[in-house]
Amino acid sequence: MILPPGSVSSGTSLIFANALYFKATWNDTYFNASKTKEHEFHLLNGDSVKGVPFMTSKYCHSIGTFDGFKVLRLPFMKYDHDDLLKDRSRNRKYDPRQFSMFWLLPDATDGLPALAERVCSESGFLDRHRSCGSVRVGDFLIPKFKISSRFGASGVLKKMGLGDVCNSMEIVHESVIEVDENGTTAAAATCGQLYCSLGEHYEPEEKVDFVADHPFMFLISENMTGTVLFMGQVLNPLAG
Repeated sequence: MILPPGSVSSGTSLIFANALYFKATWNDTYFNASKTKEHEFHLLNGDSVKGVPFMTSKYCHSIGTFDGFKVLRLPFMKYDHDDLLKDRSRNRKYDPRQFSMFWLLPDATDGLPALAERVCSESGFLDRHRSCGSVRVGDFLIPKFKISSRFGASGVLKKMGLGDVCNSMEIVHESVIEVDENGTTAAAATCGQLYCSLGEHYEPEEKVDFVADHPFMFLISENMTGTVLFMGQVLNPLAG
């Protein structure tokens, strides 16, 4: 429930709500739950947490290596025309779009703040770093996680120049994302209350490691347009 009990009063004249739900399985059976093992995850402050479940895979994966960070692309399964013909009983519509999840992993254990700054400040940063070639993996570990976030968005929107609207409206944004061996489930909702007067494999010889055992960024986007549906960062996979 995005609006807690008691938040709607006699002074509420309008409620605006917007929601986005995303659920998809990985494009291939990259991960086997029996291979998922617990490892240590290093935090930004130098501490670490134990017992974090990490998924692993020996597939070739799409990984790009850049200055100070790596990018992993995991595509989601596409519901194509053949599937549609087999599944008419569910009245599902053909969707030409295809989506992927990207993991932006800094080389340094404490490198996330600097990487996040580049992503947010450098024009076209994400577009320039989405291209990832298929490589054989060496050490490959990414954590399972489920995180949620809730915050008042009025202040953010005021900084974007929407002060006139936000002065009379309380805006709350909440999102949840879960990543496991099967795929990803993500949801986000924004609600505003307006008061009266009151976001063929090829296998090169060289192997690339991708061990996400420290804070990283992630995003889910549509492949053709590059439209980002969800973006966030994982500081501690066990924090929830």
